[in-house]
Amino acid sequence: MSIGVHNIGQGCVTCLDYDEHYILTFPNGYGRQVNTLSILTVPWIELGGECSISCSKTGYNASIVFHTKPFYGGKKHRITAEIFSPNDKKPFCSVEGEWNGVMYAKYSTGENTVFIDTKKMPTIKKKVRKLEDQEDFESRCLWKDVTYNLK
Repeated sequence: MSIGVHNIGQGCVTCLDYDEHYILTFPNGYGRQVNTLSILTVPWIELGGECSISCSKTGYNASIVFHTKPFYGGKKHRITAEIFSPNDKKPFCSVEGEWNGVMYAKYSTGENTVFIDTKKMPTIKKKVRKLEDQEDFESRCLWKDVTYNLK
């Protein structure tokens, strides 16, 4: 029992301090629940598929794979990635771990380190314009009645 969402298109992230623009694609999203011997497990959300991130200014890019949990065994939320320097075919860094936990980096120099620990990252409050300052078709304005009724 599951539902899947195929995310199409791309996003753009701008790092203002560095004047860098990153184009990225998105993984697919899944809502899963396994029925084993007439017992339903706790449902979970997972990501799956291949994504990419690239910066036209620097030429750096990354290929990322979100691995879905196998039917038997295996772990949830696994991710692997390779990061490439401009014009290089061989990655200078490989990353693996859990996208919602700890990821580890292995560099071409042989160095191994924690790449990121998402559990230790601070939560940053979103900066969003007030509803009355938004255009009619901006997401929060467009969906405000649905959000209100869901709450």
